[in-house]
Amino acid sequence: MPTITSADGTEIFYKDWGTGQPIVFSHGWPLSSDDWDSQMLFFVRNGYRVVAHDRRGHGRSEQVATGHDMDHYADDLAAVTAHLDLHDAVHIGHSTGGGEVVRYLARHGESRVAKAVLISAIPPLMLQTEANPGGLPISVFDGFRAQLAANRSEFYLAVASGPFYGFNRDGVEKREALVRNWWRQGMEGGALAHYEGIKVWSETDFTEDLKKITVPTLVMHGDDDQVVPYADSAPLSARLLQNSTLKTYPGFPHGMPTSQADVINADLLEFIKS
Repeated sequence: MPTITSADGTEIFYKDWGTGQPIVFSHGWPLSSDDWDSQMLFFVRNGYRVVAHDRRGHGRSEQVATGHDMDHYADDLAAVTAHLDLHDAVHIGHSTGGGEVVRYLARHGESRVAKAVLISAIPPLMLQTEANPGGLPISVFDGFRAQLAANRSEFYLAVASGPFYGFNRDGVEKREALVRNWWRQGMEGGALAHYEGIKVWSETDFTEDLKKITVPTLVMHGDDDQVVPYADSAPLSARLLQNSTLKTYPGFPHGMPTSQADVINADLLEFIKS
């Protein structure tokens, strides 16, 4: 399997397909680069080079005990882009991957980057604080940690069967194949990385990172996102970014890149070509 070694010695798995302008994908928690199958196949067929990596402790990357924080996530992404010598790249991040893209741009600069896309992304901050009263209380995330520690397999099955794709909504038909694939990806990664990752995606504040980004950035979010609630994420990020476009999808769930791939892919292609 193709891997690179990050600055602290962690082996990071990546995929690199095709030629042309590179599109780099950063996945959500607790998944892997496989969650981008629909996008990677679509864009490689449309003449782009597509790159995606498994975050440390996730998928096929090394299950290390350290470095489960957003700075290390961003540094690992930077190591992949440097190893492949990517330029004029479009960086697309979903959920936690959106935070990874934001921190990467703020921490490592934009010299290799043409555009960015944040899909159902965690910035600016998910946790409820005095400065972020619309966030979710810490008890929500403590509950996630407790469920993961008690029975990770059951917890992941419940997430995929319910709020992630909106299968708990009236009139939405559960798609068993999506649930199984989500569960498969989650169980392929490491329990410690996933446990500590909850703190990363719930408590990292990206406010100052967003202010530093100047490249054109598309912010895409469903207004029925039950994982990263719309009102306290996408509109706030769009206002903090210097050059943003906000696109809101009525009724779409958190996992819309997979469950509504045709719509999302078409809009991504239009933005990249614009």
